Amino acid sequence: MELRNKIAIITGASSGIGYAAARLFAKEGAKVVVAARREAELNELVKEITDEGGDAIAVAGNVTDEPFAKSLVDVATREFGGLHITFNNAGIIGTMGATPGILFSQWDETLTTNLTSAFFAAKYQIPAMMKNGSGSMIFTSSFVGYTVGMPGMAAYGASKAGLVGLTRSLAAEFGGNNIRINALLPGGTDTPMAKTFADTPETVEFVKGLHALKRMAQPEEIAQSALFLASDRSSFTTGTAFLVDGGVSMNRT
Repeated sequence: MELRNKIAIITGASSGIGYAAARLFAKEGAKVVVAARREAELNELVKEITDEGGDAIAVAGNVTDEPFAKSLVDVATREFGGLHITFNNAGIIGTMGATPGILFSQWDETLTTNLTSAFFAAKYQIPAMMKNGSGSMIFTSSFVGYTVGMPGMAAYGASKAGLVGLTRSLAAEFGGNNIRINALLPGGTDTPMAKTFADTPETVEFVKGLHALKRMAQPEEIAQSALFLASDRSSFTTGTAFLVDGGVSMNRT
């Protein structure tokens, strides 16, 4: 029980990596506040967790709204008694295409969802963790914009690279408070969001081939790496861009 007696917030929990992480964290003993826009899917997730003997509460909303970020912390502290772990995983690919054709509204939507939401999260999560005297905060970034440039993904790459910069600044700022802050950088993962990009058999095979392992990850594999960063096994790990990318960042074959 790696996370026994810990209280966690997980966003983007209605599917994919966030869903897998919520199930895993709960199995490892954490009490979890799960968040996403889709209330029905969140309620089903909570039922699955509680049926297995875990503790979970669903809070539906949009991470781009600052009051929602505060409400998640309020629920965690009111219902469970504090906050130790956050997995800020919600994000979008956004509008893809040649950069000159991208509208400002499309750029802004991607940056707000992927990066500004992380600022909102940190603004309220860090003070709650400081009350406990420790904490682990995780942001889901990407190899895109960090080790690899992808055509047609300027806004996504910029937002995910920005998360790495935010992670490092926060880690330096709050390390003295025993709060660890890391960015998790998955490779191609078999999630509903990935299917918006890899939407044909040919595209799926192309994405698989980019990786040294010649396959995409399953969400449960990425969740295991999030568990490492959340747990005391990573007690001396902070400020990292933690690549879990199947070798896509270094592959040339």
